[in-house]
Amino acid sequence: MSRFYNRKLRTLEFILVDSIIIIFSYWFVFNYANVKSNLFSIKGWYFYILGIIVFKIFLKFLFGLYKLLLDFVGFSEFIRIFFCSLISNIIVYILFLIIDSSIYPFHLLLFITPIEFLLIALTRFSKRILHALDNLTRYPRKKIREQVNTLVIGAGSGGKLVLDEIHNNVRLNNKVIAFLDDDEKKIGKRLNGIPIYGPIANVKEFIEKYNIAEVIIAIASLEQDRLREFINLFENENIKIKRLPLMTEVTVDKERRIIDVKIEDLLSRGVVDLDNSGIDTFLENKTILVTGGGGSIGSELCHQIITYKPKTLIIFDIYENTTYNVQLDLQKRIQFENLPTELIVIIGSVYNEKRIEYVFNTYRPQVVFHAAAYKHVPLMENNAVEAVRTNVLGTYNVARLCDKYEIEKMVLVSTDKAVRPTNIMGATKSCCEKIIKYFSQISKTSYSAVRFGNVLGSHGSVVPLFMKQIAYGGPVTITHKEITRYFMTIPEAVSLILLSGVYATGGEIFILDMGEPVKIYDLAKKMIQLSGFIPGKDIKIEEIGLRPGEKLYEELLLDRSKHEKTQNDKIFIDTNGDTFENVEDFIENLRSQFDIITNQEIKEEIQKVVSDYVIYCEKEE
Repeated sequence: MSRFYNRKLRTLEFILVDSIIIIFSYWFVFNYANVKSNLFSIKGWYFYILGIIVFKIFLKFLFGLYKLLLDFVGFSEFIRIFFCSLISNIIVYILFLIIDSSIYPFHLLLFITPIEFLLIALTRFSKRILHALDNLTRYPRKKIREQVNTLVIGAGSGGKLVLDEIHNNVRLNNKVIAFLDDDEKKIGKRLNGIPIYGPIANVKEFIEKYNIAEVIIAIASLEQDRLREFINLFENENIKIKRLPLMTEVTVDKERRIIDVKIEDLLSRGVVDLDNSGIDTFLENKTILVTGGGGSIGSELCHQIITYKPKTLIIFDIYENTTYNVQLDLQKRIQFENLPTELIVIIGSVYNEKRIEYVFNTYRPQVVFHAAAYKHVPLMENNAVEAVRTNVLGTYNVARLCDKYEIEKMVLVSTDKAVRPTNIMGATKSCCEKIIKYFSQISKTSYSAVRFGNVLGSHGSVVPLFMKQIAYGGPVTITHKEITRYFMTIPEAVSLILLSGVYATGGEIFILDMGEPVKIYDLAKKMIQLSGFIPGKDIKIEEIGLRPGEKLYEELLLDRSKHEKTQNDKIFIDTNGDTFENVEDFIENLRSQFDIITNQEIKEEIQKVVSDYVIYCEKEE
């Protein structure tokens, strides 16, 4: 309501100012231009003036001059103000020509129109003029700091946006030396006085010639693949790279501002845009449980789930800090987006059977996403008992309760490390997949698992580690020069989880086509380069050796020739894998030993179930 009244008040202020300008224009012309007119000598002349004001105000409403955004008025608004003033005065002249030509002679039109136009334009452009003057006073302060020689890729609307932001943002200390473009019509010309060169393929020549320290990619309609090509142009260059958001990244409430190159831009493939059709009917107006909802995957899962307006969303997690932050974020979204979802947050561990059953018995979820797990490979090697307790026993508890309470669907979040595992974390996930397959054979509930590689930006992933190491000045540590990993973004991972829930009929292990794996050494080099440093010179890359249980190459499928397609051409089903019959006996045996078993012994117990698990480190730490 306050915004509405503020808008009305501002309109009334402009109407008052415009009325004063109209009166002033007539007064000024009659007193200083020696225009002879009978207007002020006739009886009731003030009614004529009032009529002129009302008519002109009405015309300004028609021309939208009371709905302008003063921060963004430009040439089109300037032209609109001009034509409004000209047309209004022509119409007034014609009307008085019919009434009495001596009241409003033609030369009165010639004098009043430019005066009225300039004064009204000045009121609309006043905010931008003051902003420009403010920038002029700030600019010397910007020059106190050393300016960064900058090259802007793209001399179109995106390049103009970049230039405006650099001029308007006192925190940016860029000095645009030149624009670079492939359009031959632009090459050789200037944008705001700055030369435009080309083609873009010759960027290294211009970087060297003008001692460029930063490049900003500013092509408005750039595609993700083309962006990646541009980034590769700067390989081995000691420069920092920034860019404008792609059109696909811009939302209604998000401006296009200069941002750092994101780690997703370094993927050797485009980000997979999954078709999310069917998810709405899968989740809408249902009660959804997300275990591990405070983690990287779990939190994004919760954010995407509430978009589909479930009746209730239950977050279950053992770690209170991140879970509390997720709760606050979701509550804000529910409030501001007016979502119908009831949010319930419960702290507890999935291996605590009574605690997790309380959740099932109290809230009766219809769909369960099981993301709670320990996933850090080296830590779990030295804490194998806890890895098994949470991952294996926790998954069994959730799966058994899904069967007992006749849940519609349960989706397990798994990992590529479950394929031919060489570490206990991967072995526990392989065991979890077998548990899922077991329950899918005996239960009315639809069970499925989702297997994917490393998730960019998730807790414990390599990217945040590299960023910290670069910020500290290095060195960046990798375990092996030849080590490769499959990478995906958090939104990709979560879309895959949700779609797998839609497609699941029972017992499937879903896999995303993740393209080619990324060499970690190359990823480290690119991250150093994009931070403006030279790998090996400014920041060193150190090879520290493979960690216990770590593989050079991860696998998503046991046999690529044996997989099924789904409705989505980027999602497949691994038809390999087996189950085991005596799940209850196996679990009870584990329960009875947790307090007395060693790390090595529990690895051997898991190996009995996961036959292809190779125990990497047998020595008890």
